[in-house]
Amino acid sequence: MSSQLIPATRRVLNNAPLLDAAHGKTPTRTPVWFMRQAGRSLPEYLKVREGISMLDSCFMPELLAEITMQPVRRHDVDAAILFSDIVVPLRAAGVGVEIVPGRGPVMDQPVRTRADIDNLPILDHEVTEVSKGISIILDELTDTQALIGFAGAPFTLASYLVEGGPSKNHERTKAMIHAEPETWHALMERLVPTVVNFLKTQIDAGIDAMQLFDSWAGFLTERDYTEHVLPYSTRILEEVEQYQLPRIHFGVGTGELLGAMSRAGSEVMGVDWRVPLDKAAERIAAVSGPKVLQGNLDPALLFAGTEPLTREVNRIKGEAAAAIAAGNATGHIFNLGHGVLPNTVAEDITEAVSIIHAS
Repeated sequence: MSSQLIPATRRVLNNAPLLDAAHGKTPTRTPVWFMRQAGRSLPEYLKVREGISMLDSCFMPELLAEITMQPVRRHDVDAAILFSDIVVPLRAAGVGVEIVPGRGPVMDQPVRTRADIDNLPILDHEVTEVSKGISIILDELTDTQALIGFAGAPFTLASYLVEGGPSKNHERTKAMIHAEPETWHALMERLVPTVVNFLKTQIDAGIDAMQLFDSWAGFLTERDYTEHVLPYSTRILEEVEQYQLPRIHFGVGTGELLGAMSRAGSEVMGVDWRVPLDKAAERIAAVSGPKVLQGNLDPALLFAGTEPLTREVNRIKGEAAAAIAAGNATGHIFNLGHGVLPNTVAEDITEAVSIIHAS
């Protein structure tokens, strides 16, 4: 991995709304990007991925770049999000995992004992397929469009490994946390370098910002999150702080954890749709001081039509403005409160972006 604090491949962006907002500056327009903006909501995505598995597509540079760029071309969003999956660094490290349609990531073998953990591969090399894909993406993006890198947070990775796949209750994971805490902490320690090195691959290739995504953290109590997860997410964010790029931290269903999660050290805090932005800002600022907010339109509102959508967009922007005026936030990046739903009509996403930019 490169030892440079700012990689030579890092672009110099002029008036990029997302980066300006992330740095607490006033952007030329409200920046917007959507989680899962690349994917099944786009007919062009379904076409290029036909006959190719999800994980395989993440390791094909030209296809990876094409999928990443599709929503940028179509929707006029202010950032591309690297097309990837939470388990990509595990696959890159040599873990047996496949994404089963209709179910999600499934492990060849679950990781449940100390011996399993000691034998868990660690990603210790550059993921060249991802680096090449990023290079292709950067050649197409303009100097106002940011590229956001992506990695799954260690709790979500650990849960997939312990459960063997997606879980509704995370019972084996929680049982390990409470019955075998030393085993749990050993697993989290094992995962940190894999996540860090996957992010460093992206940073060295030239991403402009990054998001640490915790799909399952919302299933935890604040106490369990603080003791058993926060130290490891904090270390990951600390490891990439030296590269001087905005760090976004987001979890699903984490309204009760916002204060704790904000302690991990990101400049931007993502908020899901269940908590009003001004209330979220109060929870964050009370613990860590004001940060930039990201969010938080309910993805289902993309089905509601122009008038309700416009009303909700204006409400969210008003909440963000109120949080900034109260000193509880330093900026706002518009996003959904989670990812684009698969059956969302692509034209409705484009309309939403237009409304966000215009209002």
